[in-house]
Amino acid sequence: MSESFVKWGILALLTGSAVGLVSSLFHLALKETAVIRERYPLVILSLPVCGLLIVALYKLLKLTHDKGTNMVLMAVRDGEKMTWRNTVSIFAGSVLTHIGGGSAGREGAALQIGGSIGSQIGLWLKLGSQDCRMLTMCGMSAGFSALFGTPVAAAFFSMEVISVGIMHYSALVPCIISALTGLAISSRFGVSAEKHEILFGTVDYMLYLKVLLIAVCCAVLSIVFCFVLKNASRFYRIFIRSPYLRIAFGGAAVVILTFICGTHDYNGTGAEVISRAFEQTASWEEFALKLLFTALTLGAGFKGGEIMPVFFIGSTFGSAFAPLLGLDSSLGAAIGLSCLFCGVTNCPVTAVFLCAELFGAAHLPVYLLACGVSYMLSGYAGLYSEQKILYSKLEPKYIDKKIGK
Repeated sequence: MSESFVKWGILALLTGSAVGLVSSLFHLALKETAVIRERYPLVILSLPVCGLLIVALYKLLKLTHDKGTNMVLMAVRDGEKMTWRNTVSIFAGSVLTHIGGGSAGREGAALQIGGSIGSQIGLWLKLGSQDCRMLTMCGMSAGFSALFGTPVAAAFFSMEVISVGIMHYSALVPCIISALTGLAISSRFGVSAEKHEILFGTVDYMLYLKVLLIAVCCAVLSIVFCFVLKNASRFYRIFIRSPYLRIAFGGAAVVILTFICGTHDYNGTGAEVISRAFEQTASWEEFALKLLFTALTLGAGFKGGEIMPVFFIGSTFGSAFAPLLGLDSSLGAAIGLSCLFCGVTNCPVTAVFLCAELFGAAHLPVYLLACGVSYMLSGYAGLYSEQKILYSKLEPKYIDKKIGK
């Protein structure tokens, strides 16, 4: 037992260090893309060209059938191999997407970068299949933690997201060591969690009822979000068979829509809009437009993550809805962000820890109720088609169901 602890302590530190360094470079690269877009707004016209470069890069690296974040889930559950090619492709592809102003996040990229580095380290060290899977989970935790600054949520996310209903507790210590190591390194590069002050007012039964109502709406919105993203990709593939034409058309659509809206709020991660939703009431059209921009971007084949768009959509929806119930916009934004994240990832434990790390643990029962309701009512939709729901959301019954089936 002591040998296993030492072994995984060393491997987790090694993986966390490697992932933390690469993720920090990734963070700096995305930060620079935001500066470039702000300084040269017309760089958005390059988005179709950036898309063509992404397709060419994936073809060059022989990843034309890349499954994105689903590949990480398959690496943990089924032992699929990920290598440095996955790291290079998602790193470069995400940077190109963000330079051109595509609407995408960074956590999907972080999971792929971390998972592929962990898997590659396992292959280099000639470890067994089970050990490689564990290292992939360590890499996922380190990547998530390094970019978001939330090590507890990061550690639990990699254990919870693969097969909903069970936890891979054997990975708990390695994952938290990797998450803390990744965060320690990325913090040296200025990465930290975006913490927000939440105004609750009087905590009574009426507050719980109002929060419950927001959670119900977010559960429905999570189903809509997953449906739109899934069918956007199908729509593109049905009508435009060539991946080059598909991504160029999607890029052009995002550019045109940006000029029609007259704002760059929906390009990139939208982190500024998320922060604004906690400070003032968001407009109703913001969450709907972000959903449209994200579907056009990711459906066409651009690279990046879905969680930052989820944070954007959830926080702006909650911020707009909360004042109608007499609640502060900051509380609505917090509930919307966490509930939509919970609904699309089917990870209630991670969502609650995320709330504690981003908003504080003083009112944890409120967040627990909201995330529980969102998880229960979001059905069997989800962002990741390779995710499995092993136990029913409504009764203690083993169902072993894949997302969307």
